[in-house]
Amino acid sequence: MAKKQTTTPSPKKPHKKQEKIDEEKIKQILLSENYVTADDIKAAEDFSKAHRGSTLDYLFVQGLITKDLLGQAVAEFFKMPYADLNSHPPGRDQVLLIPETIAKNLRVVVFSQDDNDLTVSTDNPFAKDKILLKLKKVFPGKKITLAYSLPEDIEAAFVHYRKPLETRFAKILKRHQRVAPEIIEEIFADALTFRASDIHFEPQEKEVVVRFRIDGVLREAGRIPKKHYENILNRIKVQAHLRIDEHLAAQDGAIRYFHKNNPIDMRISIAPTIDGEKITIRLLSQYVRSFTLGDLGLSPHDQQLIEEASKKPFGMILVTGPTGSGKSTTLYALLKILNRPEVNITTIEDPVEYKIAGINQIQVNPRTNLTFAQGLRSIVRQDPDIILVGEIRDKETAEISVNAALTGHLLLSTFHANDAATAIPRLLDMGIEPFLLASTLEIVVGQRLVRKICESCRYSLSARDIDLAKILPDYKYYFPQDDFTLYQGKGCKSCGGSGFSGRTAIFEFVKNTPEMQELILQNPSSRQIWELARKQGSRTFFEDGIDKVKNGITTLSELMRVAAPPNILKSYNK
Repeated sequence: MAKKQTTTPSPKKPHKKQEKIDEEKIKQILLSENYVTADDIKAAEDFSKAHRGSTLDYLFVQGLITKDLLGQAVAEFFKMPYADLNSHPPGRDQVLLIPETIAKNLRVVVFSQDDNDLTVSTDNPFAKDKILLKLKKVFPGKKITLAYSLPEDIEAAFVHYRKPLETRFAKILKRHQRVAPEIIEEIFADALTFRASDIHFEPQEKEVVVRFRIDGVLREAGRIPKKHYENILNRIKVQAHLRIDEHLAAQDGAIRYFHKNNPIDMRISIAPTIDGEKITIRLLSQYVRSFTLGDLGLSPHDQQLIEEASKKPFGMILVTGPTGSGKSTTLYALLKILNRPEVNITTIEDPVEYKIAGINQIQVNPRTNLTFAQGLRSIVRQDPDIILVGEIRDKETAEISVNAALTGHLLLSTFHANDAATAIPRLLDMGIEPFLLASTLEIVVGQRLVRKICESCRYSLSARDIDLAKILPDYKYYFPQDDFTLYQGKGCKSCGGSGFSGRTAIFEFVKNTPEMQELILQNPSSRQIWELARKQGSRTFFEDGIDKVKNGITTLSELMRVAAPPNILKSYNK
């Protein structure tokens, strides 16, 4: 589009065809409001071209802007106040002051109110006049101020309009029309709204319980009468290309579901139980694609460690942790940095969870003997620069991975181990020669996930409110000051009463230094490896988590649920 067509319209008289704030408009706003410089935008555009990403990704990663600063810049440009719905999310009663149809059509949410004044936030500042005109009919006699909020925060507030699943199920059953499709649609939509990672259909004697896994914890979402379950089961089987006449064997498939025109990939697993066939659906959320290393919870020091390892022309980077600890998400965030037009990146995964433009992704298929090992052999002959192996599961895959890293490739993979230090002895036990591992391994990243305190109901606790000695006997080591503040969530409607919303990762690192290489040649135990890593500055999961506890990101009890304080910590510090 020619420059004349991109001239910034006056906020008072916007062009009629301008209906949304796209990336180009955001760049113009950030420049005009002096939040970034022309050089910053040029660097962001160069980054976007080189990494096939968004210019905003660069600005966020470099810390030039935050989401709040972005919201403030847009608000200033349109001569409006900024309403931070993320830090101050509106409650259900507040949201329901505006009828659902009007709220969703106008994209508005009540931010604050008193006897005579009302502040309403919107993400559509181009329609200010239209919005104010309609709101005056809803709130006659009120002085209405319009504020700007980010689109994702407006959307998050709309969750309060959703009635319980069982209420919606009852309406669907009463109509006796497309029961199965409509119930499935409601369940999928709710799961995405609440950012569930899994959906469980659990048949019981008289009904089927639907549960969502949200932030790693299962919560009941609703119940379906058993007589309607067969149609639901068969519809999911058909969509996942599974056999509807098979009831006694486990089956696996996949569905691509479209929600508001956005594709969502779902992995389907069906297993027979004594009360019927259980369905488990894994939702591969698209928002993970936009994750950067900074979003994962890495400290600046740890982020620098992993970025330095990824800049090496060859070697092996391993991410370890239990199932569901976010290992793949970390590797995808790393691939975003490495993905450039001049680099050939090829992956072998089971399954391919997130499709990334510019990367060659191969799906494991045991039926055609396309295993990790066989696929990896083929990849090496495809002239790759960077290889991602979804998981090192056996000796054969481990050997090929090490050889690939030895012959000039940067290899990234996940590996099941309880912590970073345990990964090295496990690889040696698999039969990898110590001298090969010592010369190819760059870094081992251990990670686990902890729940984040809900921003809506977070409150502080002082030292006198907490008896830390009962929770953590060695608390003085972690909290040497007598005066400290911790945080927790009360539980509210935004977080479903749990006090938590979202998750972040805690990490530990083992870097392959010259001293570590010498130790690996001696076939060491995990304790010996960690003792050396500790002397070289590595921190435990618990210590990384303590920083997040002190910063009000998570709670001490949540941290201790995931990572117990190490008993041998004091010996490391002697």
